[in-house]
Amino acid sequence: MAHWQVALDLREGSEQPIFIRLARAISDDVKRGRLKPGDALPGSRSLARALGVHRNTVLAAYAELAAEGWITTEAAARTFVSHALPDVEAAPRRAAASRPAALGFDLPARPGARLPHDQLPSANVLAMSGGIPDVRLVPTAPLARAYRRALKHHGAGLLGYGDARGHARLRGALGEMLSALRGVTADAESLMVTRGSQLALALVARTLLGPDDVVAVEALGYRPAWSALTATGARLVPVPVDEHGIDVDALEAIAGKQRLRAVYVTPHHQYPTTVMLDAARRLKLLELARARRIAVIEDDYDFEFHYEGRPVLPLAATDRHALVVYIGTLSKILAPSLRLGFVVAPPTLIERLGETRLTIDRQGDQVVECAVAELIEDGELQRHVRRMRRIYQGRRDALVAALRKRVGNALSFVVPAGGMALWAHAAAGIDVDAWAARALGRGVLFNTAARFAFDGKAHGALRLGFAALSEAELDEGVRRIATALKG
Repeated sequence: MAHWQVALDLREGSEQPIFIRLARAISDDVKRGRLKPGDALPGSRSLARALGVHRNTVLAAYAELAAEGWITTEAAARTFVSHALPDVEAAPRRAAASRPAALGFDLPARPGARLPHDQLPSANVLAMSGGIPDVRLVPTAPLARAYRRALKHHGAGLLGYGDARGHARLRGALGEMLSALRGVTADAESLMVTRGSQLALALVARTLLGPDDVVAVEALGYRPAWSALTATGARLVPVPVDEHGIDVDALEAIAGKQRLRAVYVTPHHQYPTTVMLDAARRLKLLELARARRIAVIEDDYDFEFHYEGRPVLPLAATDRHALVVYIGTLSKILAPSLRLGFVVAPPTLIERLGETRLTIDRQGDQVVECAVAELIEDGELQRHVRRMRRIYQGRRDALVAALRKRVGNALSFVVPAGGMALWAHAAAGIDVDAWAARALGRGVLFNTAARFAFDGKAHGALRLGFAALSEAELDEGVRRIATALKG
């Protein structure tokens, strides 16, 4: 206990004697666990010197504590916290009482997301909420080796402040990968690495938008993205989504009535329905954006996982007028907790995003960024993607087979060509939200359309994720879902 220090400001205004305040400060430290039974307290002389008080004051405080049973004095006048403490719960909780439950100031109204406690299921719940990779399959050994090498060879340079745009090595490696695999022209100057795609969205929103700017979004979509957009004071306008993606004709009609600053879209695997924006609509969307100078925020969250035919290249790959701000993530490839997202945009905008970031986050984890850059350079990340693509396709097929076997005509769906989840419509008369609540009671979690709908209403559809669970777990999950339906 040589490093224990009493938390006491002797200058504070109080009518109590100093020795009483000192005794209460020590007993409070016992209550909150800073001092534990058997811990040694400083000698009366050394504590008196540290506090700038007379030794008799400390002796009086120790006598008070000993009388109450908080401390004991043993041989050589050494003082310890008692093993037989008073009834701590019955004693007044001064520390708790000093922290009011209610704020002493007002918080502004803040529409949008809330902490997703309901999306953090317990270990015995099968989470089929969608969009989550199987972190059990992350190549932890290569990642750990790359992390150690980054620290060993570049530690001094990586542990200080760095570029707000991300480590140059990862920006370069990501740029080459995106150019080769997605057709997106990107280099270190036109790419920014962020702590996940959510930070990327927040930075883009803060940089592009201001109060009362209008942003078009898909009427079924990603609520955290909407929250990032509305946090700037922007106003969102929903655009219908059908089996071909966002309705660009409807978007054009909206743009004819009011000035659109931006449109946020998920064209590859529309979130949450998984449908792909067709070729004609892609061309029309880019032309509309060019004619009306609308920024297109493209969120390409799981490009790598496409199972039928070749994936359609991103809008950013065919953008010739610097209209598209391209956002992606490595969370679906590796693991969400690594917090690695990215933005591809013209260097002028990337520079502005970096300036915005300096006011919020400063920079990312340079050691992790350098380690992941090595995985890309060595081809390890690409090999992992190919492995996961095969596994996830097998899991998609297992989910489809289990649904057809156990649920029958209760759900209708198109087998998704890619992605990590399946979108299904319930038969007439089925209350999907009540179904989901019963399923959660049986240990399986899935989301209904109400969670993704701009109007928040039930739409008779649900989303089932398959990537995070094994084929056996998926079959068990569907069995529980079917039991909940009958219930």
